[in-house]
Amino acid sequence: MSARKKVLYIQTSGVETPERTYAPFILGATAKAMDMDASIFFGIKGVTVLQKGQAEKITLPQPFGCLKDAIVQAAEAGVSFLVCEESARMLGIDLEKGFIEGAKIVCAPTLNSMVVESDAVMTF
Repeated sequence: MSARKKVLYIQTSGVETPERTYAPFILGATAKAMDMDASIFFGIKGVTVLQKGQAEKITLPQPFGCLKDAIVQAAEAGVSFLVCEESARMLGIDLEKGFIEGAKIVCAPTLNSMVVESDAVMTF
């Protein structure tokens, strides 16, 4: 039996570029449906995507719709959401109350470990 494949998506684009925010959620949910492990690491301005109240403000034309729906779909599929602590601090986001439920705050070494352990890495 082969080991389960791991895919890591790195989101560095934030709410200021809404057209770049959907892909990791859609691809992550798809990877889970393909029986892969999928995680999204949010760094730099990408952390703003998981900031409370932000996803509801982003809507693209169909078939995409509201970003919050893509986030919920990915979360329900089991995609992990990892937020870079240093990036959040840099942007002044409250680590305790600033992010949606299910977002896990992690330190920079986490990204290095995940990249080394992943079978594929994509950035947005």
